[in-house]
Amino acid sequence: MVLSMSKNTQNIDPGDDDLMQADFGYRKVALGEKAGLVRDVFNSVAGRYDLMNDLMSAGVHRLWKAELVRQLNPRPGETIIDVGGGTGDIAFRILGAGGDKVVISDINDEMLSAGRDRALDRGHVSGVEWISGDAEQLPFADGFADVYVTAFCLRNVSRLNVALIEAARVLRPGGRFFCLEFSHIAIPALGALYDSYSFNVLPLLGRMVAGDEDAYRYLAESIRRFPDQDEFAALIDSAGLHGGGYRNLSAGIAAIHWARRI
Repeated sequence: MVLSMSKNTQNIDPGDDDLMQADFGYRKVALGEKAGLVRDVFNSVAGRYDLMNDLMSAGVHRLWKAELVRQLNPRPGETIIDVGGGTGDIAFRILGAGGDKVVISDINDEMLSAGRDRALDRGHVSGVEWISGDAEQLPFADGFADVYVTAFCLRNVSRLNVALIEAARVLRPGGRFFCLEFSHIAIPALGALYDSYSFNVLPLLGRMVAGDEDAYRYLAESIRRFPDQDEFAALIDSAGLHGGGYRNLSAGIAAIHWARRI
């Protein structure tokens, strides 16, 4: 594979001094510091990340991911980039649904290592490539991919607008964009219950199962800091990905967004 990348995203001017900081959960940190902090979080939980997803969501994340891949509807011959998909969970589902080429790009080496081990255990010796790459500066040529898919990744980036511009850059004209991400509850009456679960139960599970309470407190906070469904849809459109929409899952706990590179 020939890998190259545009310099365009490296030269984006934030236009606001406040953008020199980034949200790390409820904390403000230096823009250049966030990636390392996020990497530490996922290094800590990589070995039990998928188990924790089962415990955190009572297994519902599997239904969300199945719906994501159903909507993506992979086609033979497509080049699909799975951004932030280090453990391979989405990629394996794509291969099982008719896709034949998935390139996983993840900034976290521990997650990539966990994914490679799972691939070997499941007999996936072809059809998947593993690349160390940052969602804000992907190591792919312009127009490289037919499909860009990401699940539970983009809320962790330092500059969401830059990551979305990169998504548009690496897609060919007509290429498809899909994002599954935790979102905002669409039924207000459930909000208090969801908050109690997120800020009390999740950190406890993190301590008991993954040995890292702080990592799961950060994950709960990062969900609250992510734009709501309509705000995120507007950001996707402003990045050059158009004609899209979104679908709430489980009353808005998660949402699938989609669009196309025109």
